[in-house]
Formats: sequence, C-alpha cells, structure tokens
Amino acid sequence: METVKMNDLEKYINSPVEVCIHGKEGEDRAPWINRKISNLELCPDKTHLRIYFDKHFFFAVPLTSTVVQKESEWSAYDETAALYYSIRSEEK
Repeated sequence: METVKMNDLEKYINSPVEVCIHGKEGEDRAPWINRKISNLELCPDKTHLRIYFDKHFFFAVPLTSTVVQKESEWSAYDETAALYYSIRSEEK
C-alpha cells in the first residue's frame, strides 16, 4: 500500500481544492471546505506532512497513513486516529 509522499500532492499547490477531515463511513462528517494549498513541508520531527493553506494554517498528515489516489482526489487514512484526510480538485 502507498503511504504519504509530498510529490503526490504537488499538483494541488496553488490550485483551488476542497478539503475534508473525517472519520469512518456512517460517522458524522465535517463539510468539504474550499481552500488553496500554498505549501507542503515535513514537520520538524519528520513524522507528518504539513499541508499549508497560508503561512499559519495547515493540517498535518502522518507519513505512515495509507493513501488512495484517484484522478482528481487524494485521501490518506491514519489508522491510529481513525481519520481520513481528503483533498479533491475543484477544477473539472
């Protein structure tokens, strides 16, 4: 299975995307939010990939998360937290 790699997300930088962090199917789900990814960086201890939306706001995805990619969607599952981190392109 694939894990989190920075180069898989580079195509989303400076493009309009929708992002959502959610639990398993059937659980309450946060709404998709419109954002633009501005930068990707490893956290200082190199255990997470930080996905920045501006200079201050980001979410961090564990590098060990299992990744599923489709043509215009990227999703990582963190088994420890039982959370999905999903990004999909707004451009169709």
